[in-house]
Amino acid sequence: MAPGTFLAFKDQDAEQRFQLTRSRARQFSSISVPRLLRPPKPARLVKPPKEPRQKVVREPKAPRLPKPGPWEVCPEAFDGLRRKWMELGREPGLDEIERKEELEATFGSFARAYRAAHGRLDQAAVDASRTQRSDDVLVYLALQTFRRRKPYRHLEIGLQRDVKAFFGDYGSATEMAGRLLREAANPQSLSVACQTASETIGGWLVDDHYYQVHSSLIGRLPAVLRIYIGCAGVLYGDMAIADIVKIHIASGKVTVIQCDDFSAPLPRIIERVKVSLRNQEVRMFSYGEATGYEPPILYMKSRFMNEEMTGYAEQLEFDEQIGLITKVNEDSRGPSMEELLTKVRQAGLKIAGNALVKDDHPPALDDPCGSNLTYRDLIICGETALRTGLPNLPKSLESYKALRELAENVLDPVIDWYGAIQLTYGFCSPELAKKIPGRISAPPAPSHAESIDWPSTVDCGAQGNACNGVAWISRRHK
Repeated sequence: MAPGTFLAFKDQDAEQRFQLTRSRARQFSSISVPRLLRPPKPARLVKPPKEPRQKVVREPKAPRLPKPGPWEVCPEAFDGLRRKWMELGREPGLDEIERKEELEATFGSFARAYRAAHGRLDQAAVDASRTQRSDDVLVYLALQTFRRRKPYRHLEIGLQRDVKAFFGDYGSATEMAGRLLREAANPQSLSVACQTASETIGGWLVDDHYYQVHSSLIGRLPAVLRIYIGCAGVLYGDMAIADIVKIHIASGKVTVIQCDDFSAPLPRIIERVKVSLRNQEVRMFSYGEATGYEPPILYMKSRFMNEEMTGYAEQLEFDEQIGLITKVNEDSRGPSMEELLTKVRQAGLKIAGNALVKDDHPPALDDPCGSNLTYRDLIICGETALRTGLPNLPKSLESYKALRELAENVLDPVIDWYGAIQLTYGFCSPELAKKIPGRISAPPAPSHAESIDWPSTVDCGAQGNACNGVAWISRRHK
């Protein structure tokens, strides 16, 4: 056939037939075959003309709705994945996801669900959670210095994921935690952190001396302050049982304050513990019947609260009213409860729950009216009142208020300047006025006394109170 080409035959007959065909002449046969004639085609039938078709008006097709995404098929499961991601500040593990079977069935795989969730995250929330949780890890590792530090493989699986996601490896995380622990011993670092905390979270900061905050806000403080408080907790115990934590910035101390009922507008301090980190000393001060020390009142409670805490607005309003009635120092210390109630009653108010409201009960005759007198001195002082024994009591709270203002604005300054005085005329009720027709006219309304008179009587209608008195003027005032 050709170089390198060989043929194999089944038998000799087949080989011979093949050889035969090769040797046979390839000539066309000269025998002609006549062509068969085709029959003639039949004539075409003329079709009738087609009737014109009537156009059918079809209604327009409704637009096709886009195919819903898988996150729309299982919105609750997908939102749960997103929330968990934003809560953790990192990609959650499979064991941290709820309804994962539904997610896998809808998306086809967890990788697709993760990619879809990652593109629909609130990045600001993720960053905030990442910062908070990384601080949590650093605080935990820093305080582990005072215990036997666990190796990485013995950490809880969620903590292992946090370390890997936020710091890369366990060694980098422990190194940063040690650096923060050393910063907690630096007063300058504490001062900056306290300033930041007071501006962002709340609390009471007094210059570079101390910073006070409610114990429920400790977890929101900067990491260096949480480590500082945690060091004191190694000696004190659980800070959650306390109400107020006071950070002494320069002295290396922490004071823990516990109250009888912090939900009250004026809680009482029953225990105060001072922890010295430098000397490793703990001093406890208790108040109450068992110790014989009167529990001091914690004034201005809103100073230590955050505006998001329950009852903050009401407490702030209450504290502002208290500040108008009495003085409170920077340490939130003020008068005793008895002294405060007297001042509140003198202001015509009373404490009702967490608010100061108008007192609808008249004061007693022996209650203070100003700094030097009582209401009895202004009501039962004239000779007619003493002779007749009439009650001569005001019928309106406004009359008591007017008497108090007369004492505070007129009589107290006179007494402070000249000394003791003897009142010969004060409040005069309509009943008492009828007993002295030749000396005073009855007031037009049974409200309060009629004029302010020092040292002579001046009638001014019903705009104030009347008062006569005698003062012994010393030689130095002449």
